[in-house]
Amino acid sequence: MDDESKKKQQTVNIHVQLDEDVAQGAYSNLIMINHNETEFVLDFVYVQPQQPKAKVRSRIICSPRHARQLLGALNENIKRYESKHGPIPMPVPQTKKIIH
Repeated sequence: MDDESKKKQQTVNIHVQLDEDVAQGAYSNLIMINHNETEFVLDFVYVQPQQPKAKVRSRIICSPRHARQLLGALNENIKRYESKHGPIPMPVPQTKKIIH
């Protein structure tokens, strides 16, 4: 195995801390995604039924490479979920005008 292959196969252990307030999470029922050449911005929003205003609960900024990895991880986890629980039904699309 060459050095390049060894680098790709290295395992790194990372100790991840989860603060109590972050562990509570924040519910979101809408995500707005924007990007430029160097980053993706994901705004997780909670829209209350019948309300004209919504609030961004969390903003995540990541590199295009991490956005691609997130897409793959979500796709893999949705496949696992659906193999266990069945297909996720998709709602009828609604037209909403979002004003920043």
